[in-house]
Amino acid sequence: MPLSKERQTSMRLPDRESHPVAAGVKIQAGALVVLDAGLAKPGFEATGLVSLGRAERSVDNTAGAAGERRVEVLRKRTFLYSNLEADPVVRADVGKPCFVVDDETVAKTDGTGTRSPAGRVADVDPSGVWVEF
Repeated sequence: MPLSKERQTSMRLPDRESHPVAAGVKIQAGALVVLDAGLAKPGFEATGLVSLGRAERSVDNTAGAAGERRVEVLRKRTFLYSNLEADPVVRADVGKPCFVVDDETVAKTDGTGTRSPAGRVADVDPSGVWVEF
């Protein structure tokens, strides 16, 4: 039905999302955040995860039920994460995917099928890997 009067239409910013946090989990501000079965967790090595971006604030749901807390995630940006020394991302990998090791580390490969994609490598420098989400 068409509007018959003005309304304040709700909106979301495309670079910010809020996701329910898994039970028993604490996500630190700045962490690489993933979805595991629809619930947010700090990044960890596993397959089938969906990388979201960076946690804007710390969220402690260690004593809560699944979804009791939510984490705000910043996306559509490029963030600096540590480079796994044992499987390093290099300059030749710019433009290619990198893979989640933990909530602050990425690697060049999927670890023979044990890691989920983190995002696209935007740059590599002595500080680490710039990952675009």
